[in-house]
Amino acid sequence: MRSRILLIPLVALALAVSFMIAGAQQSDEEVRGAFLSTRPKTTNTPPRPRPRPSPGNSNTSPAGSKNSNALGNTNPGNVNSGAKNKNSGNPPAQAIALGYTMFMRDVNGRAVRIDPAREFHNGDRIRISLEPNVDGYLYVFHTEGEGQPEMVFPDARLEGGENWVAAHVPIDIPSTVETDERLRWFQFYGNPATEHLFVVVTREPLADVPFADTLVTLCSANKENCPWHPPAEVWTRIQQAARADVKVVTNTSTAGQAQTEKEQVATTRGLGLDQTAPQPSVIRMSASTNAPILVTTLDLVHK
Repeated sequence: MRSRILLIPLVALALAVSFMIAGAQQSDEEVRGAFLSTRPKTTNTPPRPRPRPSPGNSNTSPAGSKNSNALGNTNPGNVNSGAKNKNSGNPPAQAIALGYTMFMRDVNGRAVRIDPAREFHNGDRIRISLEPNVDGYLYVFHTEGEGQPEMVFPDARLEGGENWVAAHVPIDIPSTVETDERLRWFQFYGNPATEHLFVVVTREPLADVPFADTLVTLCSANKENCPWHPPAEVWTRIQQAARADVKVVTNTSTAGQAQTEKEQVATTRGLGLDQTAPQPSVIRMSASTNAPILVTTLDLVHK
C-alpha cells in the first residue's frame, strides 16, 4: 500500500514535467515561427530603400576613425548628440527580435559557425552576423570586464556613420566590406577576460548617441573621440533595457558549418535573407509588442 501512495505523487510530477517541456517546445516554435515567417520569400528581393535623412542629418562621406577591431582596445572621447526619428508615424507592428550567429575564422580563412557559449583563446578571430526582424536602428557597444563601454557600431568609416537597418537584412560586425582583411574580424589577444557586447535594436534613434553626420564630424575633429564612449546616463538606460523580459530560442546544431553563399550575398549586397536561408543560432524576441528597444548581451569568455 505504501508503494502505491508514493507512486501517485511521482506520476503527477512526471505529468507536470512533461507538460512543462511541451509548453516550452511550443513557445520555442512560436518564437522561431514568428521570426522566420517575416523573412522575404527570395533573397533576390531588391534592398529596401533607406528612409530619407532628416534635415541636418544626411549622409556624408566616411571619415577616418581610430576604431580598432581588437577586443579590449579603448580610446577616450565623449559627446552628446540629439537625433530625429526617421521612422516616426510608423506604429509598432510586431515585437522586436534579433537573430544572431557567431562565426570564427578557420585556418582556410572561411567563416564557420560556432556555439556562442564556447570559450576563446588568443589568436581566435570571430565575427557576428546580426539579423533584426524590424526596420530600425542598430548599435553595438563593447566592454571588457567592468571597464568603460565604447561604441563599435555605428562606425564613422562605414556608410557615413549611418546605423539604420532593414528587417532581415544581415549586418556583420565587424563589417566584411573592410578593405583590410584583418579588420573584418574581432581578434582576441592579451590577458584572459570576459568581453561583453551589447547589441541594441531600436525603433527610433537612441537619444544623446551620435550617428551619421554627427558621428562623422566628431571623429573627423579628433580621432581620439572614436570609439565613442557613452556617458553614464545613456549607459544606465541601456543597462535597464537589457533587463526587460525576452523570449529566447537557440539552435547550435549547425555549429561547424561554413557561412553559406546565400548569407554572404545577402550581407554584401544588403538583401533580405529568405525563408530557405539557415536560421540564426540564437533568436531573442521582446516579450512586449510595444517595447521600443531590445538589448542583447553577448558574453565572450576569453581564456
